[in-house]
Amino acid sequence: MVGFDLGSVPFNSDGWGPLDSSVSVPNQISNAPFAPFSRSDKLGRIADWTRSLSNRPGSNSKQNPTDSAFDFSGDDSFATLNADEDSSFRLVDTAAKSHHHGQHRPKFNPRWRFNPHNNRSQLPQRRDEEVEAKKREQEKERARRDRLYNLNRSGTNAGQRRESAVFKSSVDIQPEWNMLDQIPFSTFSKLSFSVPEPEDLLICGGLEFYDRSYDRITPKNERRLERFKNRNFFKITTTDDPVIRRLANEDKATVFATDTILSTLMCAPRSVYSWDIVVQRVGNKLFFDKRDGSQLDLLSVHETSQEPLPDVKDDINSAYSLSVEAAYINQNFSQQVLIRDGKKLSYDEPNPFATEGEEVASVGYRYRRWKLDDDTYLVARCEVQSVAEVNNQRSFLTLNALNEFDPKYSGVDWRQKLETQRGAVLATELKNNANKLAKWTAQALLANADMMKLGYVSRVHPRDHFNHVILAVVGYKPKDFATQINLNTSNMWGIVKSIVDLCMKLNEGKYVLVKDPTKPQVRIYEVPPDAFENDYVEEPLPEDEQVQPPTEDAQGPAEANGAANEAEEKETSTEAA
Repeated sequence: MVGFDLGSVPFNSDGWGPLDSSVSVPNQISNAPFAPFSRSDKLGRIADWTRSLSNRPGSNSKQNPTDSAFDFSGDDSFATLNADEDSSFRLVDTAAKSHHHGQHRPKFNPRWRFNPHNNRSQLPQRRDEEVEAKKREQEKERARRDRLYNLNRSGTNAGQRRESAVFKSSVDIQPEWNMLDQIPFSTFSKLSFSVPEPEDLLICGGLEFYDRSYDRITPKNERRLERFKNRNFFKITTTDDPVIRRLANEDKATVFATDTILSTLMCAPRSVYSWDIVVQRVGNKLFFDKRDGSQLDLLSVHETSQEPLPDVKDDINSAYSLSVEAAYINQNFSQQVLIRDGKKLSYDEPNPFATEGEEVASVGYRYRRWKLDDDTYLVARCEVQSVAEVNNQRSFLTLNALNEFDPKYSGVDWRQKLETQRGAVLATELKNNANKLAKWTAQALLANADMMKLGYVSRVHPRDHFNHVILAVVGYKPKDFATQINLNTSNMWGIVKSIVDLCMKLNEGKYVLVKDPTKPQVRIYEVPPDAFENDYVEEPLPEDEQVQPPTEDAQGPAEANGAANEAEEKETSTEAA
């Protein structure tokens, strides 16, 4: 056997290591040629035991196999020249192995799962299939996010475009007006006031009877909506009402309003579009008025919907065109569903706004008085449109029409859904027209109507805003309906009471309450005493502002003009138009 010569190993009795230089050390190494090395050659440390591998927050206490003490890829002092080449220095590469060689360990064992968060600080970017696949996934994800983002952006832009058209202030705020207060709607929701039962002071006007055959209408046997060209409708504001003037002179109350104005205040938190109410302090009295040609005379459509309406003024589906159309449908519907045989119930006094001999719409004005506190009473003119007789019991009805303009906007086609899923149709209307339905309900409650009838009226064709059909008529008890739509009477009166209290603290003068066009709040401005006096213009609207149909039969423009003039406070007669 070949012997192995260890050579003499000197013993150092004083400590570790070789003895002093006096002892000969083999000197072969001194003849080794010197080779300069680059920093990427990983000379310097064999292992770094100072790396804390196990106690990193979030890491398992068991050591991740790739976090080896022999791995310097994350160490800056050995900055690599070439990351690709660097990957050949990997010591333990379980991740790659587990992909390429079918490992028998279960996939879900956390020790073997490739955890990107643990390795991010140590591993240089590995350019293998796994990384590539990840990159592709991220690209896809980014593209998807961009697509969504752009969709949403176009949505928000549409919102801004809609804002420019619809969310304008309903009244031009003049620079000299003095803003006194801003009330956010959030404060309204907390208000509550239980008002005692009101008393009827008098009822004016005459009511025709409701035609019960309309309750049996279905989309299969729809009825055309007729036009009532020579029946006059009145939109008279509080201070122009002779009955209210008389009651004010008799000191019957301190606060005066109409059901339209009160319902606007009561449902204010649901409103999106801007509206305004003029408040006049005269002596110790308070009058709530609307301006001539006010927003309050028209009916908003799709006000509380998420889907923006087109903002082109001429579009038949723009907010303004739709509100004119809705007001016009509402008026015609309220007259069509009556038994028109001349039989009328007449009340204490005739219609206070009608002149001798003119034909007026069926309407009853109930002047009712509520007690707000010991020295504050409120009188409001409330309207009912019809009367029904069941078992010799007479009941008051309000008549209102919901209108469908294009199923594309609401997503629910009435002709298909009204028979089988009436609830779904109503739910969609409650979502898109929450404010309008709440106001109608509030008006029915104020007038103490026994029943509110809702008509479902649709266009004959989505692009024709002149011809309509009645698809169904449904009746609700106002109290039940209020509960269904979450309209709380003590909250409604809480809002009115707080606004009355606020206005009673103001000095004598004229003020205007304006719903902010973009924010959920109302503002109160002090305005000069002659503000809004010269608003009323006798001439018809200029040609370009009239809501004109696509070329229609001869009565078209007159009809539209009538509906547009309907926004004026004086009686609207389509005949005059």
